[in-house]
Amino acid sequence: MSVTADGETGAAKPVARADRARNRERIVAAAREVFAVRGTGAPLDLITRAAGVGSATLYRHFPDRDTLVHGVCLDVADQISERGRAALAEEGDPFEALRRFAVGAVEEGIGALCLMLPDHLWVDDPELHAARRRVDAVAEEAVRRAQEAGRMRSDVGVGDVMVALSQLARPLPEGTGAGIERFTERHVRLFLAGLELPDGGGLPGGELPGRPAALEDLRR
Repeated sequence: MSVTADGETGAAKPVARADRARNRERIVAAAREVFAVRGTGAPLDLITRAAGVGSATLYRHFPDRDTLVHGVCLDVADQISERGRAALAEEGDPFEALRRFAVGAVEEGIGALCLMLPDHLWVDDPELHAARRRVDAVAEEAVRRAQEAGRMRSDVGVGDVMVALSQLARPLPEGTGAGIERFTERHVRLFLAGLELPDGGGLPGGELPGRPAALEDLRR
């Protein structure tokens, strides 16, 4: 059995790597939950307790708070875009694909994501900018397909959808009540019901004021 310079056997190395990966995943998952409720200034010991790791383990993966926030934001954005791509690939009904993207974005914490970083950092940081563009691309494709299929009202833009999802999914104040998150998907589906066109055509509730919001409108 081979032994490496740091004393690990060849068989032990994959196990150690797997343990490190699991610890990182636990830290990121715990940080997502804590930051969503307490903000990015929350005590880090809340995260280590929730993750079931020690502070040394946290700092091995994330040397400081900024790198932890960065890692959480990348994880949230990547999960949203991955779930959206899966919905677009698997759903034959374009509006159902949009619904899956929307619900997935909310479940993954798009509301907390928007609160975690100032908008300019999404542009200044190459990794975060790329992650945001992946989310934007999925959202644009989901809306485009639904509208081209005549399944979604045409006076709504992808910017409208993203603002609404971010607001609907925004975390409520700590202590609001246990289980309040069960209303989130319900309200997202209520919002989506207002976007879906009936079989007979026409716009539910009449035409909306103003013009559809594009993603560029959100970056100004």
